[in-house]
Amino acid sequence: MTLVTLKDVLQPALNGGYAVAGLVTLGWEDMRAFVAAAEAENCPVILQAGPGCRAHTPLPVLGAMFRSLAMGASVPVVAHLDHGYTVEECREAIDCGFSSVMFDGSRKPLAQNIAETAAIAEMAHAAGVSCEGEIGFVGYSGGETSAGTDPAEAAQFARETGVDAMAVSVGNVHLQQESGAGLDEARIRAIEAVTDVPLVIHGGSGVPQAQRTRLARGSAICKFNIGTELRMAFGAALRAAVTRDPERFDRVEILSETHDPMVAATRQVLRAFKAAPPG
Repeated sequence: MTLVTLKDVLQPALNGGYAVAGLVTLGWEDMRAFVAAAEAENCPVILQAGPGCRAHTPLPVLGAMFRSLAMGASVPVVAHLDHGYTVEECREAIDCGFSSVMFDGSRKPLAQNIAETAAIAEMAHAAGVSCEGEIGFVGYSGGETSAGTDPAEAAQFARETGVDAMAVSVGNVHLQQESGAGLDEARIRAIEAVTDVPLVIHGGSGVPQAQRTRLARGSAICKFNIGTELRMAFGAALRAAVTRDPERFDRVEILSETHDPMVAATRQVLRAFKAAPPG
């Protein structure tokens, strides 16, 4: 069994000059493809159950699916709760076998965010589980506007919460369907100068691939969350499978044709985060 915690994969990444992909799952077909891609690339992978996924499938089922995949995997697999908004949700994920939880208190005042994140980090650590928190607010494409992370607040947050990873707002936006202008590297360097916690980029689909690679190899950003671009790849593969034979109705047969395209798309994502080749 290769189920590991977030800390287990991010600390080596921080020391080794690479990043690990947090891949946003929606169902069995994509999470299975994500693990297959990680095995093909021989790198760890973080399977993430976000709010959309949890609205479709209960946490106990997701925990069992993640753990089943981890048990058969040849690479380290993290079972991660993404954007947990309450202590109850984080506790349920831990009880369901998740090895990592992300508590999102980023919409709350700083003191409240710190206090609640610290309590959840303590609960998680007592159970042998990692905890990610968020400081600053990462907005949504076509929705809420971002509030950039203040380096001084980031230093306080990291120091007082004890989180294993810290999500920051540095020009990244959730749900972008195309690469944007890129991340604010000056803000990233300012945060790095006052913290030593692995940093996380939510909304990684909107970050140009060249910048992903450069920051994975040369910054404290050790985790990029990737969702939208892989959901788009899945949707394209599914449409192709459906339209290829309009008479087909067996969903297992149809969905099986999404596997190879998803593995290929995911491998491309994973390669961007690898360490620089020797020499």
